[in-house]
Amino acid sequence: MAIIEIALLLSLAPLLPLLWRGPTSWDRLLAYNSASNRIVVLLCLVAIAGAETAFLDVAVGYAALSFLGVVILSRFLERGGGHR
Repeated sequence: MAIIEIALLLSLAPLLPLLWRGPTSWDRLLAYNSASNRIVVLLCLVAIAGAETAFLDVAVGYAALSFLGVVILSRFLERGGGHR
């Protein structure tokens, strides 16, 4: 299980340049969404491996907040708020 967790953490590395200075704001938003999904999966794996249900609650909350963040940011970008 630890190998899968490490692989998930390492899969975040290629997203960091896109998240930091992606070519467009939409690329940054997609990188944020992808990183958030991977973090939710990682939290679920940690909950399963450690038999801790609290991590599942955190994962659900984080997924909900991430979804709302993506929706709000995409509406903002759609209206022309992100120029670059």
